[in-house]
Amino acid sequence: MKFLAKVRALRYARTIAAVAAASVCVAASGAPAFSQSGMANGMTTSTLKLPQYRKTKLPNGLTLLLMERHNLPLVTFQVIVKSGSTSDPAGQEGMASVTAALLRRGTKTRSADQFSQDLDFIGGSYGASAASEYTDASAEFMKKDLDKGLDLLSQALLAPAFPDEEVTKLLRQRTDALKAAKDQAAGVIGAYYSAFLFGNSPYARPTTGDEQSLARIHREDIAKFYETFYKPGNTILAAVGDFESAQMEKELSAKFGAWAGGSLPSALAAKPAAATTGHRFLLVDKPDSTQSYFRIGYMGIERTNPDRVYIQVVNTLFGGRFTSLINSALRINSGLTYGANSTFDQRKNGGAFFINSYTRNATTEQALDMSLDVLKKFKEQGITAEQLASAKAYIKGQYPRNLETSDQVASLIAQLEFYGLDRRDVDDYFAKIDAMTMADARRVIDKYYPLDNLVFVVVGKASEIGPVVKKYAPQIETRSISDPGFGPASR
Repeated sequence: MKFLAKVRALRYARTIAAVAAASVCVAASGAPAFSQSGMANGMTTSTLKLPQYRKTKLPNGLTLLLMERHNLPLVTFQVIVKSGSTSDPAGQEGMASVTAALLRRGTKTRSADQFSQDLDFIGGSYGASAASEYTDASAEFMKKDLDKGLDLLSQALLAPAFPDEEVTKLLRQRTDALKAAKDQAAGVIGAYYSAFLFGNSPYARPTTGDEQSLARIHREDIAKFYETFYKPGNTILAAVGDFESAQMEKELSAKFGAWAGGSLPSALAAKPAAATTGHRFLLVDKPDSTQSYFRIGYMGIERTNPDRVYIQVVNTLFGGRFTSLINSALRINSGLTYGANSTFDQRKNGGAFFINSYTRNATTEQALDMSLDVLKKFKEQGITAEQLASAKAYIKGQYPRNLETSDQVASLIAQLEFYGLDRRDVDDYFAKIDAMTMADARRVIDKYYPLDNLVFVVVGKASEIGPVVKKYAPQIETRSISDPGFGPASR
């Protein structure tokens, strides 16, 4: 009973601390300093500066990023291993995701249950998952429990055991989850879109894998993937919180300094050029669907694209907020959907751009036509000065909320390091927004918003919507949602 009482008390304390962290203004001591100064036409001008942090590299190659933030007695860690689903072996898609999930499901000194119990006892948090280009793990502990927390974090990263029973259980759960996900088109359309858009690029691989690829993954494969990619020279570890940097570096060196290095894995292969021009269309048949889910788009931009800030401003107007052009047309004015948006998914070697929405089967053609019409008018007419000013103010009002908590800041500085960026990405952000002109907006619309080259993916009832979508592309590729995998043809 005493044990349970302490767990509950620590959990409660951590919850209160987390709530407090979320409510702390970014101007608080140790937080990103959001300063406001001056008035112009009733608008407050503002600047945003990222606090100083120390970057160092251990002899084994592990990159450390250390930022002191003394407003709360918490320490947050963000780890990036520079390998994600793009590093999955061919035919074993989902390997990076499965490996990340298994890190806490048994180490060389703790079973999965013991790891969870020890984590709960100190009221800490830990989680790991794979994205397209990297695997990330995050952890947070109260300052007084830092030693125990670091022991858990280092065990998960350096000494996973991958027990056979945990591997079998996780793969079964993942397979069942994938099959269940196809009952909800909204949860899988992204995988179909990436596979169709990127073709033979590593970016086409589903992060979670599919029914076939998961069946090909075995414990020895997971262990080999871990040994290949989980190396200190392939890893970034960011720490943000209530500590002294010199002492934290010493403690992290003690925990991670003996991590064996070795040769690093090969870098991500560059994406191929678009395979075709014109319009391409994939129709995924879901016979029981009463709605059509669709994405329309093309190749996007790199995370380091020099126009990325301007693109964000423009896309805020086109599809990045509730009052955007695409949502106003499809939801607010016509009622064809409950939501429509557009996204530029930025990655190292180029992501995807897409318009995303859904509608009733009977209004599929109307919604697709309206989406294309909004895009066409946007290309032809551009934006007004008033719209540009509105988007600038909206972004500058929203952005500081992304830098309030320690976990947000830790994730940010780790990703900046991963993408080869630095603090200027934050420090110069508002200045770049302020400097954007109407000519910049016109150039961005002309260059980055496709119209002649488009990729369509629709998931819906083919017997009802098949006849109406034929007009959008010279050829309609089809597949059934019950087929394993997400590519145009099953492996």
